[in-house]
Amino acid sequence: MLKIHSSSVRVALIASAALALGACSKKDAGTTDSGMAAVPADTGMKMADNGTPAAATPAAPAALTDANIVYLLDRANMLDSAGGAIAATKGTSAEVRSFAKDMMRDHHTLRKQGADLAKKLGVTPMAPANDDSQAQMDKTMALYNGAAKGKDFDKAYIDNEVTYHKAVLATATAGMAAAQNADLKNMIQKAAPAVQAHLDHAEKIQSKMQ
Repeated sequence: MLKIHSSSVRVALIASAALALGACSKKDAGTTDSGMAAVPADTGMKMADNGTPAAATPAAPAALTDANIVYLLDRANMLDSAGGAIAATKGTSAEVRSFAKDMMRDHHTLRKQGADLAKKLGVTPMAPANDDSQAQMDKTMALYNGAAKGKDFDKAYIDNEVTYHKAVLATATAGMAAAQNADLKNMIQKAAPAVQAHLDHAEKIQSKMQ
């Protein structure tokens, strides 16, 4: 079974675990616009003197800069647009192919909007510390390209799109919380409903595949 993990969005997931994204429209957004790491079995939870679990103190995540946010969102949009281009031709179901075309178009549009804003603000995208998004991008594309066409590909693609868009929303949440520039915050806020609509659509397709 095809299974994708995207480190570029996982970096932001760590920073946004305790946040909730607000004001997300449920309407389908056709003209705008990942895998999640498994929880380890060993939580590292310490026991209090009375034998009950003591509250753990999580390590503070590194703060995201505007340059990091622009980079993370750009990589997320690039990956989903490229993945959509493959699934649009490799998908077996007409519904999957149509969804993939939407992802290819919408995330390309979002990526261009981000690039235009970065240029306007004079922000050069910069990867967060320990970023390995290019390696993950290469791995994802290799898996998509190497997978056999058929129902298994369709299901794997849609399953990944569900977890991927949840991760993108978490990335947007982290970006909203950390962004210093008002225009950047505004762009993320405007894009969030479209990403939510993508998630809703992917989950609807996924429910038919159970």
